[in-house]
Amino acid sequence: MMKKAIVIAILSLLMPSVVAAQDTDNISLSDSAYASIITCGAGDEFYTTFGHSAIRICDSAIGLDLVYNYGTFDFDIPHFYWTFSLGKLNYCLSRSTFESFMWEYGYEGRAVWEQRLKLTSQELNNLFVMLETNYLPEYRYYMYDFFRDNCATRVRDMVKDCLCHRSLSQECTSDTALSYRNILYRSTEETLLWWRLGIDMALGARCDKRCSNYEYMFSPMEMMHQFDTLTVSDTHQPLAEPAVLLLSETRAPLSRSVSPDMLFWVLFMAVLCLTLFEWHKGWRMCWLDRPIFIIVFIISLLAIFLWFFTNHYCTKVNLNILWASPLFIYFAIRLRRSNRFVIYLQLLMLFVAMVLTLVQQPQHLNTAIFPIALILAIRLISNLRHRAVPSTPN
Repeated sequence: MMKKAIVIAILSLLMPSVVAAQDTDNISLSDSAYASIITCGAGDEFYTTFGHSAIRICDSAIGLDLVYNYGTFDFDIPHFYWTFSLGKLNYCLSRSTFESFMWEYGYEGRAVWEQRLKLTSQELNNLFVMLETNYLPEYRYYMYDFFRDNCATRVRDMVKDCLCHRSLSQECTSDTALSYRNILYRSTEETLLWWRLGIDMALGARCDKRCSNYEYMFSPMEMMHQFDTLTVSDTHQPLAEPAVLLLSETRAPLSRSVSPDMLFWVLFMAVLCLTLFEWHKGWRMCWLDRPIFIIVFIISLLAIFLWFFTNHYCTKVNLNILWASPLFIYFAIRLRRSNRFVIYLQLLMLFVAMVLTLVQQPQHLNTAIFPIALILAIRLISNLRHRAVPSTPN
């Protein structure tokens, strides 16, 4: 994929560029100009799974056709991954020709749709001036937030703010009682089940609050559907024309991944069988307990880090800490010398986590957590049992 990125970068530089040849500060849009929302489908990389949004300003009378893209970031900034993990990564507005933009997405085999906006001449000029102002070096950077301030929400807000003496009507209600997590799930069905498990472990209860249709538009695909029905207050007519497919998807579909639920239920049955043999033979299976407990402890550290030490909005109040508990480092060290009260406390936490996977309130826990919690519980119970029953050598 690095080779593909390099090819795209090099060939994009070779594409003819309207931007370089024009001084947009002195441009006045003609009557034939229009603005549209560009929505791009999913790509092969995980960070492209949820699609992309941009704004197109086209004026064929003066040879202007630009795409404004709020989803640009720089891999070369110092400590990129650390900054991203802290939730302090700056994204920026970039500007390119429509031709080069379409070439890039065609090369990646991703679908592209366009929705022309029904703006007045003044509103269109407002939008153009706002975008050009945002493109100035001192304004183009912003603090990225996946749910509340991203490439789609920026497009949504720019369109809303350019309207003159009118506003968007009440949002459509095609879906109700959806949360941020529900919207994410639409993009991770069947092919990205392991990524979904990772997302569910990282995101906290804030991700499960019921959202308004306006908040749904953090997702590019959902925003496209919303703009198909949104109306303006003065005429009650749709703000955008129906979406038109500009590029069909040509990339190969991702293969369906093995279900984490199935794998962890198989592992649970294997651990259960080993535990029963352990009880029958009087074995000591420290070789099994220590790696499991240490892995769970590491997961707990990640959850704690995302909760307390980052700026990510939806990683707070993460109830995965009930099963991915920091207490497991204590169990890994002490094993059968662990305090009974601490073991009982952790067993209670595991039970609550299993209940949450069934009721999904106040936080949705991934269903794969149920067999994981059972594995941890049976190993803790085994430790309790060995305290009461003298063990025999292997």
